[in-house]
Amino acid sequence: MSAELSILDLFLQASLLVKVVMLILLSFSVICWAMIFQRRAALNSAQAKLHQFEDTFWGGADLSKLYNDVNSKQDISGIESLFVAGFKEFVRLRKSSSQTPSLIVDGTHRSMRVALSREVDQLEKHLPFMATVGSISPYIGLFGTVWGIMNSFIALGAVKQATLAMVAPGIAEALVATAMGLFAAIPAVMAYNRFSHKVEKLENSYANFMEEFSSILQRQAMTED
Repeated sequence: MSAELSILDLFLQASLLVKVVMLILLSFSVICWAMIFQRRAALNSAQAKLHQFEDTFWGGADLSKLYNDVNSKQDISGIESLFVAGFKEFVRLRKSSSQTPSLIVDGTHRSMRVALSREVDQLEKHLPFMATVGSISPYIGLFGTVWGIMNSFIALGAVKQATLAMVAPGIAEALVATAMGLFAAIPAVMAYNRFSHKVEKLENSYANFMEEFSSILQRQAMTED
């Protein structure tokens, strides 16, 4: 076995099944990294939009003017979606003379909860795939390793005089599968944990805003009633 043997050489010398395992793990890794960059940008954007909107909202902005400004945007997402859904439903129910203040607030709250559910679904996009890759990649790599080592020992048993040089390349190429499994799993698990924490914080912020906004609308509905 040459000391200069590269991972590419090990891949080319591997059996067909081990090659398939390696390609699957490489695909998982590439897809995961693409999702990691995409989720990072999306969550950072949601966090920035949250701070910007809260600064405007709690800065004493007129609700009707703020609604018109936000609703005129082409891309409404995050906390803005909750505000638009809640205020729109509040105005619609308030125009109905048969609705009491409590019913108006209940309807507004339900509308915001639906919007909250949609936004959380968007925030959690791709996270299940990362969790799956983090869970199964080591086992897929281990399967390739076991298969490769098994083939090496089968070939070793077919010769009369066995040497380490005969079995070492097969074991090395098999162990690459385990390394690739870990290479795919570790970033996926780390990203999943980090992004899940960010999503949880954003969801809590959205829920807190929803409750505070409902209280404001309730006071407004009772005053105008």
